[in-house]
Amino acid sequence: MSILWPTSLYLLGIIPLVIAVYVWSLRRRRRYAVRYSSLTLVRDAMPKSSRWRRHLPFALFLLALTALVVAFSRPVAEVVVPSRRATIILAIDVSRSMCSTDIAPNRLAAAKDAAQFFVENQEANIQIGIVAFAGFAELIQEPTNDQEMLSDAIERLATARRTAIGSAILKSVDTLAEFDENIPPIGAPPVPGDDFKAAPEGEYAPAIIVLLTDGVSNSGPFPLDAAQEAVARGVRVYTIGFGTANPNGSLRDCSGSSQSGDPFGGQFGGGGGFRRGIDEATLMQIADMTGGDYYSATSAGELQDVFKNLPTYLITTKELTEVSVIFTAVGALLAVIAIALSMIWHPIS
Repeated sequence: MSILWPTSLYLLGIIPLVIAVYVWSLRRRRRYAVRYSSLTLVRDAMPKSSRWRRHLPFALFLLALTALVVAFSRPVAEVVVPSRRATIILAIDVSRSMCSTDIAPNRLAAAKDAAQFFVENQEANIQIGIVAFAGFAELIQEPTNDQEMLSDAIERLATARRTAIGSAILKSVDTLAEFDENIPPIGAPPVPGDDFKAAPEGEYAPAIIVLLTDGVSNSGPFPLDAAQEAVARGVRVYTIGFGTANPNGSLRDCSGSSQSGDPFGGQFGGGGGFRRGIDEATLMQIADMTGGDYYSATSAGELQDVFKNLPTYLITTKELTEVSVIFTAVGALLAVIAIALSMIWHPIS
C-alpha cells in the first residue's frame, strides 16, 4: 500500500496531544474527588470491569481518529481486477490431418464452428486474434472485437503441411506484445538500462493463448522452449487436443479455399513427414507450465463445450485503487461504537 498525500500523515501528531489532554482531564477530576480514609476501600468497591470500561471508549476514539487521518492521506493499494481490455489469441492447427473425417464433416469444419461459437459469445471488452499454424505460424487476424472480421478470418482457414506448435506459441506471444507494451516481444533487443524481468510466479498478463491441435509438433521450435517464453511473460496457454484415435478420410485440402487464399502458400498434398495422433503429454506440460489447462475433445459437441468453458473470466490485471473509503468506514464505525459505549457505561446525569 502507498500514500498519495504522505504529508497528511503529519496530522497523526495530534494523537499524542489528545492523549495528553485526556490524562490531564483525569488528573484534574481527582483533585475534586471525595477523599476517603482508605484508597483500598475504593478499589475494593469498584467493579473489576469498570477500569477497562472507563478507558475503552477513548481507545476506540483514538483508533477512529487514526483511521480517518490515514483516509485523508489517500492510501492506494494494488488490487487484481477483471481486465477492461483483455486479449485472446486463438491458435488453430490447419495441418492436413485436420481434414480427417472421424469428426463430421471433418476436423477443420468442426473447429471452425467451435471458434465461431466462441467469438459470438465474448463480451465487447474481449479482443480476439487468430493465428493459423501448419509448418509455420501466421497471424491471419489481428486482435479485434469486430465479430464480422473474426468470422471471415475463421472461414478463410486453409490447410497446409506439417505441424509447428512451437511456432504457433511464439507467433501468438509476439502478437500480444504488439498490443500490450508490458509484454516484451520474442527476441527483442533490450532497451539500454532496462533488463528483461520474467513475470513473478503466479502473476499473469491480461491475455491468454488458446491453442487447438490434432497432432504432434514436427516442425519449428521445440514446443516446450516456446512455452517457456510464454511463462517468462506471464502469458497462460490453454491447449486443446482435438480428434479421435481412429482418424479416417483423405488428407487433401478440405478448407474449401483456393490456393491463392492460403496464407501458407498453397502447400497442400504430398507427404510431409507428419504423424497422426495427439501429443497429449506435451500439450499438458505446456498448459501446466504456463498456468493454463489442457482439454481433450473427441467430437464437435465436446469441442463446443471446451470453448464454452474456457476460463476467460480469469483474465485479470493489477490496478492501483484508492482505498480511502475503507479507512473512512472503519473510522466512522469505531467512532460510533466509542460514543455508544460511552453513553451506555457513563451516562450523563
